[in-house]
Amino acid sequence: MTATLEQIVALPKVLLHDHLDGGVRAATVVELAAEAGHALPSTDADELATWFHAQAGSGSLEAYLATFAHTAGVMQTAEALRRVAREAVLDLAADGVVYAEERFAPELHQARGLSLQHAVDAVREGLAEGESQAAAQGRTIRTGLLLCAMRDSDRADEVAALALANRDRGVVGFDVAGPEDGYPASAMGAAFAQLRTARFPVTVHAGEAAGRDSLDGAVDVGALRLGHGIRLLDDIRPDGEGGFRLGRLAHWIRDRRIALEVCPTSNIQTGGAVSYADHPVTTLLRLGFAVTVNTDNRLQSRTTLSRELHLLVSEAGWTPDDLRAVTVTAARHAFLHEDERTDLVDRVILPGHAPTAPGRHRA
Repeated sequence: MTATLEQIVALPKVLLHDHLDGGVRAATVVELAAEAGHALPSTDADELATWFHAQAGSGSLEAYLATFAHTAGVMQTAEALRRVAREAVLDLAADGVVYAEERFAPELHQARGLSLQHAVDAVREGLAEGESQAAAQGRTIRTGLLLCAMRDSDRADEVAALALANRDRGVVGFDVAGPEDGYPASAMGAAFAQLRTARFPVTVHAGEAAGRDSLDGAVDVGALRLGHGIRLLDDIRPDGEGGFRLGRLAHWIRDRRIALEVCPTSNIQTGGAVSYADHPVTTLLRLGFAVTVNTDNRLQSRTTLSRELHLLVSEAGWTPDDLRAVTVTAARHAFLHEDERTDLVDRVILPGHAPTAPGRHRA
């Protein structure tokens, strides 16, 4: 059996790794840029979308990240943040997503005087508006908000405190984003200690552009999920008998069910993977890791969650059972309370279609 794109769109899905400033509609970027006087590579929405995709596909994480100068650049007012958040929820709901965790870095949205709290408030309001409008269209979606601290700045303590101050107001987790090489998570030790003491969920971008040291550092600071994590294959070797031998780090991550937020198209664009057929996500899934599939940046990757899953079906031979397995894993690793996660799992398992474990290689 296989699954068509239309069938995958119809499935209830869970998205854990989606950047707000990476999912802006191209037409919205054009309109907001005109209002703000921000110069763009093109003022034609279709041409601009093509530019974002081409620039992000240069094979470098640094070049990929440079595109955000234009998205974050037009998201500097409460009105702009609210609009982008609202439209993101509507777009995700139209793709069949029933639960999404949107993430953004408040510190990147202060060029026109917004405080960190005002930026959070505007995004929260936009997410709520999107949920209400989606419900009016007959689509139910729930969202949570993750706050990102940028690796190449020194505001992690401040962002961690902001996340804790809003933990009962829609903020469900903390993240570290930005350039990976040269900016270890351990450098933000005080922020992670603050979050650990408060028992607050943490995910960390790791194992995307950097390897084992990056992943080790993320585990050391208490990450419950790993953003991307595909360089975990650096700690996995063929055993010469048709199976694989896991290193201590790989065993630790698998044994403790630390979830991997894998973003296939984005990984290919930044040089972390060669193709969908050979993407590390399939090996990691077969080896029993807690794999989830995500979009990362829908504008730069010209993608949706349904498209990501369909490409794995068509190019990597994934089955409907694989799709259900990663969807249930995402639901089980959402930054929600256990009863809420259980309800979410029940929602994404279709009646009569209980997920089965994907086939595994020996390890």
